Amino acid sequence: NTKKIEVRKVEISLRDRILEVITNPTIAYILLTLGIWGLFFELSNPGAIFPGIVGGICLILAFFALQSLPINYAGLLLMIFALILFILEVKIVSYGALTIGGIISMVLGSLLLFESPLPYMRVSLVVILTVVAGTALFFIFALGFAIRAHKRKVTTGDKGLVGEEGVARTSLNPAGDVFIHGEIWKAESDRPVKKGEKVIVTGVEHLTLKITKKENS
Repeated sequence: NTKKIEVRKVEISLRDRILEVITNPTIAYILLTLGIWGLFFELSNPGAIFPGIVGGICLILAFFALQSLPINYAGLLLMIFALILFILEVKIVSYGALTIGGIISMVLGSLLLFESPLPYMRVSLVVILTVVAGTALFFIFALGFAIRAHKRKVTTGDKGLVGEEGVARTSLNPAGDVFIHGEIWKAESDRPVKKGEKVIVTGVEHLTLKITKKENS
């Protein structure tokens, strides 16, 4: 006899609605990708701030969602490895080798990331191909812009860089990284330079700056 049973409607809270959305495999995958984009853009353009904040939030939400989903850790590691390769592309001018490796790693990671026999617990191939294609275009464009910027700096040679001041991003003894004109450059110093010290450009050789430590820095 169910006549005396009281029926009560329980509304889903805003928090639960948000959790329901971000734990959707497709949304979690897109958040992970946006996080990678944001961090890459921030590292390649230091001081932009906004992309780094958005990227960090997206990654945190993505990792929160992934802990509730049936993921394949090999796929997740490949996605993380892709992020590492993209970050290295910012620090090492590989002329696209690291970017290509990152895209391949991302494709494999995307295909392996979710492990479930249930269709609604996986990301569709169409979404994966769309996201990977967008990622490839994003990084190819960013890479092309970076290479053109470096070549333009080198073409101007002494007129554009010699005499300019910068900051050592790493210790140089003699080689390391410096930050000049909003960009990270490979550099060689005529004497040891500590991280954070100011430097002055004395010459340019290919894509490597010749620098010296600024006195009283």
